[in-house]
Amino acid sequence: MRLQTSEEPRPPEYGLTPADIERAYRSHGHLVLRRAQVLLGNEAEAQEVLQEIFMALLRDPASFGGRAAMTTWLYRVTTNRCLNRMRNSKTRQRLLDEQMGPELGEPRQDSADTWTVARQFLDRMPDELAQVLVLHAVDGMTHKEISDVLGCSRRQVGNLIERAQAWARAQELE
Repeated sequence: MRLQTSEEPRPPEYGLTPADIERAYRSHGHLVLRRAQVLLGNEAEAQEVLQEIFMALLRDPASFGGRAAMTTWLYRVTTNRCLNRMRNSKTRQRLLDEQMGPELGEPRQDSADTWTVARQFLDRMPDELAQVLVLHAVDGMTHKEISDVLGCSRRQVGNLIERAQAWARAQELE
């Protein structure tokens, strides 16, 4: 079987061979890494996410399934893995440490780092809202592009964006 990298999805029974996965890694690994670096802001963690994604694909090649183009699938999986990683306690502790100065509770001078604040905000946001917000606000995707990545309707994308914005406004009031 040859890896299909166009935007045409494969039938659900489609599975990848190790050679297909290697080609996907060579063709798209840099995109996965860049996506993870943007979301995580940490080179080492981004490298780990890259390895986790392709190792998981080697363990279960059918997880790709072919319901979307390889690039779309990798984009979605990378975003989800990064959001999950941001939620894990080790990352939370690292973010907290970045925000604290030498004395407990004293904010550091550079604590206004926008990405750190954004990551903390996304950490508290429900998964589906965080994902759609990243795709829309960070990646600048259209509703159509987001619907392709998430596998839902454009109307649902619009509703999710509205819910994410309402959630953000509610957080500001707290």
